[in-house]
Amino acid sequence: MRVAFFAGLLIITFGVAYGVTKFITRPPEPPSGMVWIPTGEFLMGTAGESAMRNEGPAHQVRLSGFWMDEHEVTNAQFRSFVEETGYVTTAEKPPDWEEMKKTLPPDTEKPSADKLVPASMVFAQADIAVPLDNYRAWWQWVPGANWKHPTGPDSDLTGKENHPVVHVSWYDAAAYAKWAGKRLPTEAEWEYAARGGLVQKKFTWGDAAPTEADGTKANIWQGHFPNDNTKADGFDRTAPVKSYPPNGYGLYDMAGNVWEWCGDWYRADAYTLYDRKAASTNPSGPDNEWQPGQPPPERVLRGGSFLCHVTYCESYRPAARRGNTPDTGQSHLGFRCVKDAPPR
Repeated sequence: MRVAFFAGLLIITFGVAYGVTKFITRPPEPPSGMVWIPTGEFLMGTAGESAMRNEGPAHQVRLSGFWMDEHEVTNAQFRSFVEETGYVTTAEKPPDWEEMKKTLPPDTEKPSADKLVPASMVFAQADIAVPLDNYRAWWQWVPGANWKHPTGPDSDLTGKENHPVVHVSWYDAAAYAKWAGKRLPTEAEWEYAARGGLVQKKFTWGDAAPTEADGTKANIWQGHFPNDNTKADGFDRTAPVKSYPPNGYGLYDMAGNVWEWCGDWYRADAYTLYDRKAASTNPSGPDNEWQPGQPPPERVLRGGSFLCHVTYCESYRPAARRGNTPDTGQSHLGFRCVKDAPPR
């Protein structure tokens, strides 16, 4: 989306019901800040009332146990990675014109050097109600915006050390995971973990939808999107990790706050590729990135963000899924990692 958005500007973004889960003894010595997600089987996807076409058909999935970060990677954690390795994120580099022009008409002229500068996409609240089919009404391409400057060059991370890091591309997230001795979760692992043992419930906490006045369940949008944020949950943008109750597995923010990268290639039709007669074991998504009508390859995003609202993006549901180009960084996009159990 980073490339697609910039290109677009050139030519005119035990009291709960549990699943069939076989619990096993968790491995010894849990990694710091991670929780054990047990081996089990679950129904992935949904055919529920709010289901989008890319969320079905629902299908059985069997997963081996794994460790998962109890919350999103924070600014403080990401800073440790950068300070140790000298890593430079995608948003801190100029856009790659050779990649950009692949998504543009063949006769598009290369923009001037002052346009091809390090930048990222930042949410800008609209002043008035706007049509919801034009994301350019609330997204801005902001030079100087990156993980250290989340709303632009004049912003910083003071007081936000415990907020989830944002403006990280899939490449950035994968690099951090490798440094940490972990990996990004598969889409199946992410959804299984997000459900926290609940069986086909609409939300990570059950079926009760969050209300406009109730800000206790997740960091999402309250009010009229994208021009009126009542901030009933107390936050204008990201919230510190662990600000809301954990799910059944002890994981925080599996709904709202920031979208989270997964390891899989994204395809809207991915679930049609699974065998509906037998459970898939430890699936890792499509073998390739092709998808109808979507030329730029994308990676999976899960969980929704502080911008999600039932009238526009009810993606704080565990079944909700979308894709984005792996070079994209946005002000509502982060990640968390997983770690395989040691062999027995």
